[in-house]
Amino acid sequence: MSDTIDCEYTIEGDGPPLFLIHGIGAARDTWRYMTPLLCRYFTVVSYDLRGHGTSPMPDGEFGLEELVNDLERVREQTGIERAHFAGHSLGGMIGPAYARRHPERVQSLGLLSTAAFRTEGDSAKVRGVVTAMEERGVPDVLETLTDRWYTDAFIERNPEVVRRRLDQVIACDPDIFLNVFRIYASVEMAPWIHEVTAPSLVLTGEHDGGCNPRLNRLIDEALPNSELVVLADVKHSILLEVGALVADHMVRFIHGLDG
Repeated sequence: MSDTIDCEYTIEGDGPPLFLIHGIGAARDTWRYMTPLLCRYFTVVSYDLRGHGTSPMPDGEFGLEELVNDLERVREQTGIERAHFAGHSLGGMIGPAYARRHPERVQSLGLLSTAAFRTEGDSAKVRGVVTAMEERGVPDVLETLTDRWYTDAFIERNPEVVRRRLDQVIACDPDIFLNVFRIYASVEMAPWIHEVTAPSLVLTGEHDGGCNPRLNRLIDEALPNSELVVLADVKHSILLEVGALVADHMVRFIHGLDG
């Protein structure tokens, strides 16, 4: 397979396999509040996207297609034939794109805090964040990201969690961070998401500005087999702010497929 990187991954737990796909400037440890719960029921495979965490750096620009190639390579390395997949933010775009290309590999999908069916105004806002980072540098836009990701109450109660996440962003190579942010800003799943037939959990936060309930309702309506969940009183960083609740919904949804 061309344009593929051997990403670093971890396998934990026992049960049906579940692949976890993180988002922009993060790493597999972003699932740390969820994996202890998920590992009770699943064999959990988490990995670092190319250029993130401990995975190798790519050589030049890349797009969604290369990220899908990397996920398939991780699957091949694990020897797992079919699995459940869940992704957050950009990961929630990689998952459906993977399912579209490899439908025989996917038992279910989790689309967590992701976006499709953006209006021109929606897209302009996301592009504006990218432009600001390109012009001013990523660290100077961190306050904007903090406000987009966390509720005020969580920031006040958990400054160390927020600081750790921001330090992770700063440590990420700026070219990589901007590359994946541009993918997130430019990918539009609307033309093809109806082709994804795997049972899908569509889940987002009530106050997520970029991946809001309006867009997620449209995703849910377009998917032929899906369930929509809107979590009250949270923004974008649901894995860190309410990870246990997200894990509970994932377990419930996947186990419900067997009923």
